[in-house]
This record gives sequence, structure tokens and C-alpha cells, in this order.
Amino acid sequence: MSKSESPGGEISRRTLLQAATVLAVVPTVVSKVSASEPSADTPPEPPPPPPPTTTPPPTTAAAPRQRFWTTEISTGRVMGLAQAEVKQFKGIPYGASTGGYNRYLPPRRAASWTGVRECFAHGPISPQGLDSLDSEYGRLINWDQHPGGMGENCLTLNVWTPTLDRNAKKAVLVSFHGGGWATGSGNQLGFDGAMMAHTRDVVVVTVNHRLNVFGYLNLYDLGAPEELRYAGVCGVMDLAASLQWVRDNIESFGGDPGCVMIFGQSGGGAKTSVTLSNPAAKGLFHRAAVQSGSALRLADNARAAQNAELLLNALNIPLDNIEAIQRKSWHEILQASLSLTPPPGSTGAVGFSPVLDGKYLTHQPFDPSAPVESENVPLIVSSTLHDSAIGLTNFNLDDAGLREAIVKRYGEANADAIIAAQKAARPQDSNYLIQASAFTDGSRGAATYVQAERKAAQGKAPVWVYEWDWISTMADAKFGAVHGIDVSASFNNARDAMLSTGAAEGKRIGGQFSATWAAFAKTGNPNNPEIPEWPAFDADKRAIMVFDKETRVVNDHRGELIRQAVAAAASIAPKP
Repeated sequence: MSKSESPGGEISRRTLLQAATVLAVVPTVVSKVSASEPSADTPPEPPPPPPPTTTPPPTTAAAPRQRFWTTEISTGRVMGLAQAEVKQFKGIPYGASTGGYNRYLPPRRAASWTGVRECFAHGPISPQGLDSLDSEYGRLINWDQHPGGMGENCLTLNVWTPTLDRNAKKAVLVSFHGGGWATGSGNQLGFDGAMMAHTRDVVVVTVNHRLNVFGYLNLYDLGAPEELRYAGVCGVMDLAASLQWVRDNIESFGGDPGCVMIFGQSGGGAKTSVTLSNPAAKGLFHRAAVQSGSALRLADNARAAQNAELLLNALNIPLDNIEAIQRKSWHEILQASLSLTPPPGSTGAVGFSPVLDGKYLTHQPFDPSAPVESENVPLIVSSTLHDSAIGLTNFNLDDAGLREAIVKRYGEANADAIIAAQKAARPQDSNYLIQASAFTDGSRGAATYVQAERKAAQGKAPVWVYEWDWISTMADAKFGAVHGIDVSASFNNARDAMLSTGAAEGKRIGGQFSATWAAFAKTGNPNNPEIPEWPAFDADKRAIMVFDKETRVVNDHRGELIRQAVAAAASIAPKP
């Protein structure tokens, strides 16, 4: 959750990440480990994990009082803390530092250590700009709170588990955080996995990885040397590396490497969309969910290269010496990237997100069809009723202002019909929320439907679709069913503002949704006793689960409104 300016006057969170892992030489905290260099052409497979040696403490009557727990992973022993029956391990390295010579290279395996590594605190987050203190929405979702410090040694993850029994075979939920491709972390308070592990008997993993200019700098199209050819996708490679770590180590935390669900909201949904299409991640997960982040296509390579050149210019690095960027400090690079302005004639901010590099990522995630790499993986896709409210602050919008906003977005000829249809569907909504739902229908709502349609057309694994319409009392309910409102429910964190800070209604819908999330993780089917029967989506009935005061299934929910918005936007789009 977080945001970047977009030309539509709305704040949106941006696109895409993915996967692979390779060996290298890297020292870590306690000792050194040597490994062979990867090929510059093709990122090699990681080494096989060592024989299992995890030995959880014996289960005795006194075991629940034990506060410190240790288990063994492929790089050494780790110690975590117990909270009730949940054991939490924070800041576990799944890769080496990405600074210096490792900057913009595929992720290296973390070095082994001797002794026991205390995993009591979060690891550093990827370098990024901090959220504005003037953002009411950002502060409500605690987006200004990312513990762990900041730096390039950011390839770490956090684990919450109800047991360390290697034979427990618990379902594993791996969360890719939101914030577009620019900000955020798996350390953020809203992604805390303790309650999900505690109440739903699952293992939860949250991941940190390279972001923005450190993970998605398209240098290769500017003539960078071969060793930097993955600079535009290395953050995506981190995601796959984290999943390889899960495959090799999650049994040491009671998890089942054959029952892994990946999911994410907003930018996390985009990362999930890309991971679904990443050959390096194939077979590392077995269900997936995309929440308000249906990424159909990646960034334009030419625009991405242009943005990369702007950064090089700001750093005084000539095109014939691109590798000099590895000798700059991350502070210099971040400061320069946050100071960039688009060239004359360009619209929108200068952003950095993954590209089709032609070797690691070779095709669009969901365009023109669903990816074959995950054709057998069950999928959930979704949006929220007022997703677009994340970037709107005109809460006192009057009728004239509403019409002006709709005209700007959809054209004079379409405005009155769209306003009338939106108000007929939601007569109780304020003009601000009518604006938000109308904007959502033509953007995230439409993308959700397209992603579901393409997955269903593939015919290999089912896809389910939901829309979150329930409105939190947060900030006097003025934000509506805003972007990110379903995140707290994904972790069963009823104390969060998005679930009305512990109110009974928030607990009800949070419990309902977290039960659904856990059922999907465990079985590949979201149906469970807490919700009505949820049919898979198909092109005929187009069944949508609506999470609201009365959670229900509606066929083609808001379908006419979405099609109206898409047609209106197309009618005023510049002709190619």
C-alpha cells in the first residue's frame, strides 16, 4: 500500500516483480562461505538443500512456556521467539547483500554461519522514499511504519508458525507486499502474520526484496555490459529466490513445501501476476491470489530505458561507463532517483518497474492470454468497490465537481450516463465515493475481470473472483471500500483501522475472509463453512463473491458499469 502520482489525477500503485536464484561468494554475519560465480547468460539453479537436520524441542507439558525456539535451515541454526504457541522468526536472510558488485546482479545465496543466529528483529528494507506525513490514508494504514532500518542487505524474510515439527505439513502463505514496485516491505505492521498462524493453523512468510531503481533499472537497453543485463528484472528474481528458499527450508518451520500459496495486494498483486508468468518460479507455489493488482502487461522498455538514462545523467555516469553505478553509494542513487523529473513533453512521474528483458522475462504476464507457466495453479483475483479512493482527497465534492471529474476521465458525451448509472447502483454513496467507484470500474475493476476471463479461458485450473464492498468506520467511513481494505483481513488482524480497530463487524468479516484465505491455501478451493457456496468464475455466469455486511454471490457484479466505463474510456482515447 502506498502510492505514486499518475496522470489521471489519482494515486496508483505500480507494476511487477519476479524470480531466480544463484550462488556466489558472500560473507555474512558470523562466518564466510564460498560458492561459484553464476553464468552471465543464464542464472543457474540453486544448489540442493542439505539433508534435513531440524530438531525442534520435545513436546512436553512445559513446552508452551518455552520462549526461545531454534531450528536449522540450509545456512545454519536460527532462533526465534514464542508468542503464545506461535513462533516468530524475523530477518532471516534468503540472499546475500545486493550492494557493491552485487548491485543489479541476480540474487546470491546467503552465506552460512556458525552458532545460532538470533532472528528477533526485522531485517533492513530496500532503499526507498518514506511516505508523506501529510497522507491521511498512508498514516491510517501505517505506511509510514516499516521497522528494520534500510539498506541493500535487504533480502530477508519473516516467518510465523504454530509448530516446528518437520512432519506437520502446514499450508504456507507467502505474502508479497504492496507499494507498487517502489515502496513498502514485508516488515510493515499490516503484514504481521502472528494472528493468521495463531487462528488458522498455517505458516506465514513475508518477503523483502529490491525495489524501485535498485530492482528495476533498465540498463541493458542502454548498452550496459552483459553482467548487468538483469538490472531491469533483478527485483523479480528476488521473489523467485525467496520461493526457492521456502521450498528448501519451510519444513524446518512446520510447513509443507508442496502446499504454498503466494498472494499480494496492489503492487503485491502485480508481483504475484508476474510470478505466475515467470518460468523460474514454476512449481514453487501451488495457489495464488491477486488483490487489486491485476498486472496484464509490463512497463514499456523504451520508456524504462529513458528513465534509466535520466538517473545516469543525474549521477554523472556516461553511457560508456554504466558499470560505475556499482561504485556509487545507495544513498547517492536513492537521492538522485527521488529528485528526477520527466523530460519535456512526457507525462506522469519517473518510475521504475520490471521490463521484458528478453531472457529472464520473455512474455507479458496476462496478455494476450493467461501464462502457461501457472496453467495448473488455482487463482483468486479481486478488486475493491472504491479502490481508486486511495488517490482522491476531494471529500466534499459537489454535483458540479463530480461531473467535472467524470468528464475529465470519460468525456463529455459519456459523463451524465455514467453518473446516473453509478448513483442508481449506490444511491447511499457520497459524490466522492461515486467518483471513486466510477474511476475504479474503468481501471482496477476492469483489469480484474480481464485477468479472470483469461485464466478461465485457459481451462486448466479454476479462478475465483471477489469484490470487497464492506466499508470500515475508519476516518468516519469517508474512504469507503478503499484500496487495501482487504489486507488486514488477509492476515486476520482485526485491530487494524481497515477492520474498524477491533469492532464486532470488523472481527466478523475479518474472520470470514481469513477462513476463506486459509481454506484456499490448504485445499486450493476457497469454499468453507464461513461463506456461501462460491462458484468458480466462468464466461457465462461470471460469479463474484461480494464481501460485505451480507457476504453473497452475485453474477456479473457491476459488470454493466465496468463495461460502460471501459467503452467510455476507449471512445476518448487517442487513436493510434
